[in-house]
Amino acid sequence: MNIIICGAGRVGFTIAKLLSEQNHSITVIDQSSEDIQKINDTLDVKGIVGKATYPSILEKADGSNADMIIAVTRNDEINMLICQIAYTVFKISKKIARIRSQDYLNPKFSKVYSKENLPIDVIISPELEIAKSIQRKLEAPGALDNIPFADNKIRLLEISVEKNCPLVKIKLKELTKKFPKLEAHILGVIRKDKFIILKKNDVIQENDKAYVVINSSQMQQTLSAFGHNEKISNKILIIGGGNIGFNLAKNIEKSFEDARIKIIEKDKTRAEIIAKELNNSIIINGDGLDEDVLNEANLSEVETVLALTNDDEDNLMVSVLVEKFSKDKRTMALINKPNYSLLQSSLKINDLIDPRMNTVSSILKHVHKGSIENAYSILNGEYEVIEAEIIETSDLVNKELKNSNLPEEIRIGAILRGEEIIIPRSNFIFQKKDIVVLLAKINQSGKIMLLGSNGKLSETISLPK
Repeated sequence: MNIIICGAGRVGFTIAKLLSEQNHSITVIDQSSEDIQKINDTLDVKGIVGKATYPSILEKADGSNADMIIAVTRNDEINMLICQIAYTVFKISKKIARIRSQDYLNPKFSKVYSKENLPIDVIISPELEIAKSIQRKLEAPGALDNIPFADNKIRLLEISVEKNCPLVKIKLKELTKKFPKLEAHILGVIRKDKFIILKKNDVIQENDKAYVVINSSQMQQTLSAFGHNEKISNKILIIGGGNIGFNLAKNIEKSFEDARIKIIEKDKTRAEIIAKELNNSIIINGDGLDEDVLNEANLSEVETVLALTNDDEDNLMVSVLVEKFSKDKRTMALINKPNYSLLQSSLKINDLIDPRMNTVSSILKHVHKGSIENAYSILNGEYEVIEAEIIETSDLVNKELKNSNLPEEIRIGAILRGEEIIIPRSNFIFQKKDIVVLLAKINQSGKIMLLGSNGKLSETISLPK
């Protein structure tokens, strides 16, 4: 596809990198000559310096032949205007915009976003996406991430392999014997900052991050097999009542009946606003770094602490204070600066949340739509877990998995056939309309014919050879 990306910040750069590696033709527009120079020097894409709201700049980017435009500048209004011009002047068929302001996202104003008014096909709200991501983590205590596929019937779990993990040093081929009733498939692990696709004679090692596709009904059994027996947290403390903290609290109130939520918000006006909007949450006006305020929140009774302010340093320090004053709490911290991830282990923070990759993953899902149903990026997009339906003309139909000639760097994780979840073995036979959840490396080009969401024959998808 010919794709125009407006905005060369961290999100725009990452999207450009991943999509160019998937053999899309990418043009990036930004006013910063420095950012565009970095793009041109680093990536195999076309960089243009200028305002993406200028029709002449979009024309220079070959807007008339573009299949998609992705507006991820730092300004909501500019992103909206880009989509309007892209549609009105250049008839670009798919328009994705990042929008942060919650007022623009109010459901009662949704009719604004139509072809007749403001033609934005997909709106990405980083704050809402992060809130959803954190909620999924809370629903799977012990997992670093929890991604739904196939209408929530299949899950991808990211699990930390710790010292007490019963699976350490056990060969993959022996796991089926050890856990015969467990419907799970280990796709691979991150080990020493590299993703490794495990083969049947390979073993899981301590400090691995394992990626496991499971039957959703067996989430607890799977986590327990990895030595994680943590319970779902009902007593939650949120530091920061901004859009992320507020939306997360709303989601938890709806989904966790027994949840007891407290929010510490420094700004008095903001604290009063969210107090009116939330039903069952306690709002404390104060500084989350103040020991007296933490005592007021009864930190000793809290099970999970989420540091979600707009300040990376504050979020890290809150997590350190929690560890100092009240041990054995699950801690998560929102971090925008990627280098801070190096501090996670030494500061004993359970999870660092990267807004950039949340946004990138959300956008990539919609880039793929029509070819595949869902996608999740691993290791900055080097690998993806993909959901798609097998079409009638696929070479996989009526073939056993062992005879499918799939590339080495593709792994079939699970199959949804009707209402049945199947963890495929070597003698599994593919059928048309099977919903497949698979792992693929993204930097090579091979082809598997799959069915898009429209129920018709889609284009081939670029996957490894």
